[in-house]
Amino acid sequence: MSGIKENLRTTYNNYAEERDAAGMESWKFRERQSFLQSILEEDLNSILELGAGTGRDALYFQENRFDVVCVDLSDEHVRLCNEKGLDAHRMDFYKLDFEPESFDSVYAMNSLLHVPKADLGIVLDEVRRVLKPGGLFFFGVYGGKSSDGVWEGDRFEPKRHFTLYEDEELLAVVRDKFGIEDFHIEFLGDDVPHFQSLLLRK
Repeated sequence: MSGIKENLRTTYNNYAEERDAAGMESWKFRERQSFLQSILEEDLNSILELGAGTGRDALYFQENRFDVVCVDLSDEHVRLCNEKGLDAHRMDFYKLDFEPESFDSVYAMNSLLHVPKADLGIVLDEVRRVLKPGGLFFFGVYGGKSSDGVWEGDRFEPKRHFTLYEDEELLAVVRDKFGIEDFHIEFLGDDVPHFQSLLLRK
């Protein structure tokens, strides 16, 4: 496992309980609800969540009668997901241990922002591989500026690697792999990255 991945795993193991107790911003509720509406309208029943964290969103989808599978690098995140009754596995985004075309949809809220720019294509190819034809992929990250490295202002230890994209830069990357159904941003304040929300189609 690379140093970036090992640091992420250690950090999220260390802070899992704290993150599990944290609240949720209202705009994240809206993004999640919008995705839920999209998959309801198309009767897409199975969801793979990449970087499920402590299982907050996955539990919401499961409670709405969807079949959800969670993957995360953190053992503690997986443990907390399992305790909530979720089907969770410790797994690397770079090599998803599922058969091709296993899922109707894929959901990644603020998890792929830890993938270095040089590696994002590998992860997107894995998403395409496990997604059924015509399936939907929610891809949400912070961005609006371009950077790729450890965030020195991170209060978590070890400090995490974050990758941010300019809007057009991100769109150019995903356009090679998926059709873009929707792209919009959520402005979160001056001098902070905004949220980039993409709904993509295989």
